[in-house]
Amino acid sequence: MVDEKIDVEIMRRSALRASGLLKTLSNPDRLLLLCHLSRGECCVGELEILSGIQQPTLSQQLGVLRDERLVNTRREGKQIFYRVASKAALAVMQVLYEQFCKPDTRGNNDRLG
Repeated sequence: MVDEKIDVEIMRRSALRASGLLKTLSNPDRLLLLCHLSRGECCVGELEILSGIQQPTLSQQLGVLRDERLVNTRREGKQIFYRVASKAALAVMQVLYEQFCKPDTRGNNDRLG
C-alpha cells in the first residue's frame, strides 16, 4: 500500500496523456514507422522502402505523428527527414521491442504471451 496521498486530478491528466500516446501507437502503420525511426533519422523515401507503406498513406501517417508531436522534421534540399521527438514514445517502443520483436534465445516463437 502506498502511503502518499494520490492526487486524482493529476492521475486523470496523466492517464489522458498516456491514452493519447497509446491511441496514436495503436495504428500498425504508425507503429511500424516509429519502429524504423527509433533506430535513427530517415528521409521519406527511406521510410517508404523500409516500411513498405506507400504514398499517400505514408504522408498521412507521418502527418499524424507530427501533429501528435511524436516526430520532428528537418529539410535538406528537397528531402524531409524525420526523427523521434518523444521520449515517452521511445520508452514505449523499447518495451514493445522487448516483448514482440527481440529474438527469443530460448527458442520460443510465441511472443504474445
